[in-house]
Amino acid sequence: MPRSREDFEKLRPVKIIPDFLPNPLSSVLIEFGNTKVLITVSLDDKVPPFLKGTGTGWITVEYAFLPGATKTRTPREVLQRKGRSLEIQRMLGRVLRSVVDLTVLGERTLWVDCDVLNADGGTRSASATGAFVALKIAFKKLIEQGLIDRDPTLEYLAGVSVGKLGNDFLLDLNYEEDSIVDVDANFFMTESGKIAEIQASGEKSLFSWEELEAMKNLAFKGITELIQKQKEVLGEA
Repeated sequence: MPRSREDFEKLRPVKIIPDFLPNPLSSVLIEFGNTKVLITVSLDDKVPPFLKGTGTGWITVEYAFLPGATKTRTPREVLQRKGRSLEIQRMLGRVLRSVVDLTVLGERTLWVDCDVLNADGGTRSASATGAFVALKIAFKKLIEQGLIDRDPTLEYLAGVSVGKLGNDFLLDLNYEEDSIVDVDANFFMTESGKIAEIQASGEKSLFSWEELEAMKNLAFKGITELIQKQKEVLGEA
């Protein structure tokens, strides 16, 4: 077994380090076990063409592995994002925008860059969880600078993976576990239990609605713990 049964429903050690870099509007280094992601937020005083004149802002995400993030070198995505990276960064943009009142931003774009420094499973979940913290810090700075008049956050949000292995369910999979589970799922949920996005696939077997419900409940347990950690880092616990 990848871990002892009594640890199946536990998160890996989580660390969130705010203000990791001095230059961006905000930055966070987040660790889910051995997975480490650096997130930065930058401000752009314009919006995509489809939002011009609407008074509404935007949040966009870029996501990529650094070359040394995996044991085999990952080539830099210089000319264009790979299909997997595009899918993940679009998903991250969706879930982050779902918990932000974009009209508060005015016609501004917040660029959220998620660079995976070390990959050991759960990179998209760690990215979403850390990016939410980075956005909250950015909102606070924009208020201090007089650029927005209030925090546009609608709800706290975090993400976590869950896997089904035989008759057991595992929370927050590392790479080894992710490669052997029968069912693999990622949940992105709010503090109130609302779902921003679910990604689930039967890697080696089909799964039932009841099993999906069990995975959702385990995910929400983990997300509740992650949101508590977010609040502690942000001084809102």
